[in-house]
Amino acid sequence: MFSAPPLLAASALERPQRDPAPGKPLERWATSGLGLLLRPVAATPLLFRPLLRPLRKEGARLEGLSGAAFSAEVTALRLRAARGERITVPAFAAVREAARRSLGQRHYDVQMLGGLAMRHGCIAEMRTGEGKTLTATLPAAAAALARVPVHVLTVNDYLASRDAEAMRPVHAALGLTVGCVVQGMPRGERRRQYACDIVYVTNKEIVFDWLRDRLALPPGGHPLHRHVARLGGAAPPDVVLRGLHCAVVDEADSVLLDEARTPLVISADTAADPRQLAVWRQALELAGQLREREHYSLDPQRRAAELTPAGEARLAELAGGLGAAWASRPHRAQLARQALAATWLFRRDVHYLVAEGKVSIIDEATGRVMPDRSWDQGLHQMIETREGCTPTAERETLAAVSYQRFFRHYHHLCGMTGTAREVAGELWNVYGTPVMRIPTNRPMRMQRLPATLLDDEPAKWNRVTQRVAALHGAGRPVLIGARTVAQSESLSAALARAGLPHSLLNARQHAQEAEIVAEAGQPGRITIATNMAGRGTDIALGAGVAAAGGLHVLGTELHESARIDRQLAGRCARQGEPGSTDLVLSLEDGVLVETLPRSAALLALLPQGAMRTWLGLRALRRAQRLLDRRHAEDRANLLQADEQEAETLGFTGAR
Repeated sequence: MFSAPPLLAASALERPQRDPAPGKPLERWATSGLGLLLRPVAATPLLFRPLLRPLRKEGARLEGLSGAAFSAEVTALRLRAARGERITVPAFAAVREAARRSLGQRHYDVQMLGGLAMRHGCIAEMRTGEGKTLTATLPAAAAALARVPVHVLTVNDYLASRDAEAMRPVHAALGLTVGCVVQGMPRGERRRQYACDIVYVTNKEIVFDWLRDRLALPPGGHPLHRHVARLGGAAPPDVVLRGLHCAVVDEADSVLLDEARTPLVISADTAADPRQLAVWRQALELAGQLREREHYSLDPQRRAAELTPAGEARLAELAGGLGAAWASRPHRAQLARQALAATWLFRRDVHYLVAEGKVSIIDEATGRVMPDRSWDQGLHQMIETREGCTPTAERETLAAVSYQRFFRHYHHLCGMTGTAREVAGELWNVYGTPVMRIPTNRPMRMQRLPATLLDDEPAKWNRVTQRVAALHGAGRPVLIGARTVAQSESLSAALARAGLPHSLLNARQHAQEAEIVAEAGQPGRITIATNMAGRGTDIALGAGVAAAGGLHVLGTELHESARIDRQLAGRCARQGEPGSTDLVLSLEDGVLVETLPRSAALLALLPQGAMRTWLGLRALRRAQRLLDRRHAEDRANLLQADEQEAETLGFTGAR
């Protein structure tokens, strides 16, 4: 299996990317077993504490230099790196001094520990609010000073643009150029941005750019062909990336795991076929004539439907005489499964939005719309048909890769997040990156209040409204987390009926994100948000808010992963500020009803009281753990399938 090198070797510059071999079962077991012994050692900050003293000493020396003398020091660092010297300590000290001079901010010692962890190939778990954006400048600039192209990856365009602009002065003070790649940018402009020393970009954009580059290479081509073409004086292929050398991944658990259950696919439009539209309509009509349990079963977690033998027989009876598309038994069953899923398992304003006559997928991990993504095998077109939209043409797959396989191409992979300890084993087994927990700069002052469990959603919204009204009256800002767009809008309507002014942030209001977040910490401000406000969002407190108790974060439903809940709670009590958080849940919440429906039904029969609340909360947490486990299985199955395909096609040079 892949394991990250402790530091980038000079040879990494000569190879555009690594070519990791597929892991055999014995290798995977050995890696997992070895991790039990090595991870506790590799993941302790004590390894790097001895470096803090020389860092302070070097920082004190640099602080006394004039601007010209500091620039000369940076130039000397570049020359030392070119000679192959290790420059970690002087480079980190220079980045800290550059931040002090350009931003008036000086990295804390705990941020230096986080930077050292990433420089040595770890995932740094730093609590939200500890300044991960500034911390990322340490490993990124240190690698860039050694002439290594660096990609700083994050989960959305808003954060990529924000962080690039915020940290540009630090890198500029070191003579480094900063690029930023966002959705919709022309290919020529992308090439110019990727030519910079440090590039801020989302995980999706860079994977799709890498896939497009693969398509631009000759058949069976390799990124090295570009370098060979240049040496021979020929025109290089139309590629934008300079290779996959060093990646600093922000919100690493979200990028490397949560979004890794689905492969990234580049596809092309096929010719529209009017006959296919009729087939999709027929499939939806036939699905409506089948009965659950007798003819089919549904799996809400995997959003898949399966036909029973009786269902296949009934389908064959109903489809008789409908044409050649229904003659094949496997194809007929596949059409029915997709139609059943489109009808019963995909919900508007939960899994997708409908706007301007188009169906756009909502990313469940981030709460954002993914306009360039579509479901395959006719599912997207069936949902469009059901919603009355003009179905798009089916698309032909040109290239595909899983996140796991893509990120293992990097010579040096590291990252940071506030929530990684629960998945430390998976990060090690898949990417070879130990998780190092970094202490906070100041003691935490978060107050976690007991969770409340109610019978149904109306009762829940009523309790939330009462809770928010009390906090609003005390002058405290409140951030309310909702799992879906539909829930956020239901809660918004409830607050409006109660006369409580508020802001709403979900996939429909993404354009106002910066403005809404900037005001969310002001006295008495009420903000409803989906997962869009769960990661990378820094809510600054207004005047007098800290004295009133700080920001209160109110969760209204458990997410599919406890890590997402922790990210939401982490919006409050940052950097030693006061803050509080609690949960108001119900027995109708999707995590419980979809995962443990029998438990939900039994709990509803119990009388209200402390015992039912205790049992209900335990059931909700169990449902959440089951979902997390299933998602981990999905990721493992996807990686195994991707590796098998790569091994099968390896002799052709196509992978």
